[in-house]
Parts: sequence; C-alpha cells; structure tokens
Amino acid sequence: MPARSAPTPSRRHRARRAAAALVAAALTATGLGATTAAAAGGGHPQPGAEAKAARAAAVLMDDYDPEKAWWPSSWWNSAVATETVIEYMQRTGDTRYLPQVDRTFERNKAPFPAGEMSSDEIWGNFTSRAIDDAGWWGLAWVQAYDLTGDEKYLDMAETIGEFMHGYWDTSTCGGGIWWNHERTYKNAVTNGLWVRLSAELHNRIDGDTRWLDRARTAWDWMQGSGMINADGLVNDGLTDDCESNGDTVWSYNQGLAIGGGVELYRATGDAEVLAAARELADAGTTSSELVNDGILTETCDVAGTCDDNAKQFKGIFMRYLDDLDDTLDGHPYQGFVARQAASVWAHDRTDEDRLGLRWAGGSGTEQANVFDWRTQASALSALLANVPTTGR
Repeated sequence: MPARSAPTPSRRHRARRAAAALVAAALTATGLGATTAAAAGGGHPQPGAEAKAARAAAVLMDDYDPEKAWWPSSWWNSAVATETVIEYMQRTGDTRYLPQVDRTFERNKAPFPAGEMSSDEIWGNFTSRAIDDAGWWGLAWVQAYDLTGDEKYLDMAETIGEFMHGYWDTSTCGGGIWWNHERTYKNAVTNGLWVRLSAELHNRIDGDTRWLDRARTAWDWMQGSGMINADGLVNDGLTDDCESNGDTVWSYNQGLAIGGGVELYRATGDAEVLAAARELADAGTTSSELVNDGILTETCDVAGTCDDNAKQFKGIFMRYLDDLDDTLDGHPYQGFVARQAASVWAHDRTDEDRLGLRWAGGSGTEQANVFDWRTQASALSALLANVPTTGR
C-alpha cells in the first residue's frame, strides 16, 4: 500500500477551530442568531453566513435516518448530502455530525439487496451497476479523510476508484468510463466524477503516479470528447457514434468539469488546465442555459419538473465553482457566490428554514416550489460557498 500524505485541506477549507460552541452561541431563540449585518431597509438583525449554514445543516440532519444511516429513498443523493455535511464541518469547524458520518460509512459499506438502499442491488463498498453512484461515494470519503485523517476513508475511496477504473474502455470512443455496468452510455457525470476522484487520490497518496496518469488521461479525453460544446457548456453525453448528444446542459455536469480541472491543477500546476476550468466557470455563470437574472437556474426549475436527481444539481455546481474561486487570486466569482446565497435565504426559505428548489423563489408556472432534503442539501452548498475562508 503506498504511503498516505497527511490530509491537507484546500484553501477553501478553514483551519479547524473550536467553533461548535461559537455556532451554538450564535443560535438564538429564532434559531439563527443576531450578527452585525442588518436587513436591507428593515433594521432587523440578520444571521451571519456561518449561522445560516448551521441552521440549514441542522434542518438537513433532521431528515437523516439514524437506523439506515442515510437520507431516505435515494442512494447517490445521500452520498452528496453526506459530502455536504462533511464540507459544512470543514468550513465552519463545527464537527458535531462526525458520529453520523462514521455511522453512514460503517453501516452502508455492506452489500444490500435491490430495493433496500436503491432500486439496484448494492454490491458492497458503495458500488452497484450505476458507476456514477459509486463515484459520488468516493468523493465523500475523500472529504471524510481530509476532515478526520482516518485512513479507512481514503482506503475506501481508492477501492471505489479501482472499481470505476474497471469501466474505463478505449475500445469505444477512444476512452471514457461507462455510466453503467451494462456499458450502454458514456456521459459527462461519470467522467467528471472520474477526473475529480482520480486527481484527489493522487493528491493524497505519497509517491503516486498511477492515479495522476489516470486523471490526466481522463481530463484529456473529456476535453476532446465533444461533450463540451462551442459555448463552453457541458452536454449530457455521447451518442453511439461517439458524438455529443446535445442533451440538456445540467449544472452538476458543468460543476464537475470545473472541479476536475481544479483538482488536476493542484496535482500538476498546469496553467492550461486551470484556464480551461475558468472557461467552464465563465460559461456556467453567464449562459442563459444555466443562469436567469443572475441566479443559477436549472432548466426544470421554473416548470417544477425537476426529478429527485435534478433537485441536487445546483449545489454541486456551487461546490466546485467555489473551489475554483478559492484557488484564484482576487476571487473573481465571489460576487456570483454571494448573490446565490442571498437569494436562497431571502426568497427560497420557509418559516421553518427549509430551503427549496428554486433559488430565485417564485411559484413557478406549473406547480409550487419544492422543499425536501435534497433541495436542502443543494441550497446548503450555496450557503457554504459564501462562508468566508481564511485569507479572503
């Protein structure tokens, strides 16, 4: 087993401090706490960024099932929610949810029959026929390693990475990871996950060359695959003829492509990779396909047609946009980040601090806004992106 490097959080993660008491003290009878900011034109105290995130995280954890150690009825969404909670602890220093994270790991690394944790059978080690689902769990366990230094999490992430690598296939489209065990589709989400995870593993394993080679190869393949269109936007995947299918530009695909570039840049220092990530971010923050009146908006948001998967996409975009922003001098996306967080809190929140699907608020044209744990986790990522980091 190669030696592990000490867990070194990226610049976006604040140094750990005794923040649990500070956050608790900030939570007043309103559940939010007063801060130095005042409501525009109203004079009422508004919660600070950390207090907002703390409240949103607490509401998310209210839906956590301690017996099954997940958020009910969605396997991959639970992986993303787990990583979001880990990121909350990294960002704020409030580590109160560490027992639940460990419980999720220990209980759910086992195999499960179809219908218990997913419509698919879970094969053990967080793998199943859905290769992208495994990738989400891999990213979550890398973050758990960064937070705790416990090598069992990094070992699991590497196990998941090796599983995914078994679906890298150069005989179709010259490379790329298959989306599913049946090998029917090569798409952006699975390959964006693969670039990010393989680069993360390299950055945490001393003396590694294997994961770095895989990350570079995957990045180059994806850049040349045709999935990134002339406008710098990421379409969903490839046709059987290995051409872009031109399908919907989803925010999470755009975000994963950014995140893969950022982590590969950390590994290599390659300025061209960082420049490509910035081009993806510029497109994602300005295109009418993803942004409406300055607010990140999925194509299905306004009509209320987003399924349970799409409810969580925008938070993934924000996670990796913020990662890029914290990597760059001058933080060029900070204004965009702050605007999303402000809109979520002002326009997309119930009296119980549930956060919804439409960050701009509004009732939509076909049905009311949607509020559940998936939308909560997604919007929490927008709030976390706006929590200041050391050095800003």
